[in-house]
Amino acid sequence: MSKKLSMRIIYSLYVLFFFFSEAHSQEKEVLLIGSMHTVPKLVKHSYKPLLRRALQYNPEAIYVEAPRGDDTLSWEYLKDGWSDNYKQFYFLSDSLIKNFQYNEIKLNQLLEKRLEEITASELDIIINSFGYLRDNPNYELYSYIKKYGIKGSKKPTRHEDGDLTAKLAIKLQLKRLKSMDFQQTNKEYHEAWDQCGAEGRNNGNNDINNKLNKKQYNSAILPALFRGLGMHVNTQKSLERLHQLSSFTYVKNKTEGCSLGEKYWRIRNENMVKNIAEQVLKGTEKRNLVIVGASHIIGLKEEFEKSYPEIKLIFLNM
Repeated sequence: MSKKLSMRIIYSLYVLFFFFSEAHSQEKEVLLIGSMHTVPKLVKHSYKPLLRRALQYNPEAIYVEAPRGDDTLSWEYLKDGWSDNYKQFYFLSDSLIKNFQYNEIKLNQLLEKRLEEITASELDIIINSFGYLRDNPNYELYSYIKKYGIKGSKKPTRHEDGDLTAKLAIKLQLKRLKSMDFQQTNKEYHEAWDQCGAEGRNNGNNDINNKLNKKQYNSAILPALFRGLGMHVNTQKSLERLHQLSSFTYVKNKTEGCSLGEKYWRIRNENMVKNIAEQVLKGTEKRNLVIVGASHIIGLKEEFEKSYPEIKLIFLNM
């Protein structure tokens, strides 16, 4: 082999190595953390281990299970839907849209400041601005900061919004949470849930549901006693049980209600992933954290792998 040919081969290998290294460094990734929503007082510190792991990951963006402000169809349902908190926020937002003088430039200027530098009056402007935008998670984040300060609540709030999301965002100086939920078909999902339950009284489906719920509960007792509930919930077996329960894939007899429930659960997960992926691919952040009810994790995983294989997935304890 001539010296000239050898140099060409070496150069080609160098170019390929550089190309793949550069591509890898620009790869977008998502860490999925399954939450327990509100936890009992007995296990009020359950979010501490999840917060430690999230801080170790050091995300550049945080996605939360809340509808986007411009998702009018989700809000049309939620204004009279299942959540009293969302109902109150919707009508507060309506009032702010009519009466508050929103200034986008002013809001962006305030969000450029470090959190500890923002004054009480400036916090009010930020809170009202996010209310005007119907941006619930950021409205709640800055309301939390106004109430507890940047050190956060001394006592656990027992919910992911305070004990995980807010403390993480404050620690990392992430000024804007990203919404990704899809509630447009949630009314139909809950109707299907009730129908599936009624259908399952005499065909054995409800017995399977009860056994699965009991198994999920019993498996969590020991981890919960040692502040390990969050990590336990994020294990493969736990996530699969939660997915089966919420998607109705546990049923032995496929009925109309159970099939509709499975359909609407899948639609919600598909649209959650779409909302996340579009923002991730458009944004500059490489490390992205998604905090979502643990029942969704398996469904999100399947949809990411099917529709967005270019996004790397990371799991907390699978």
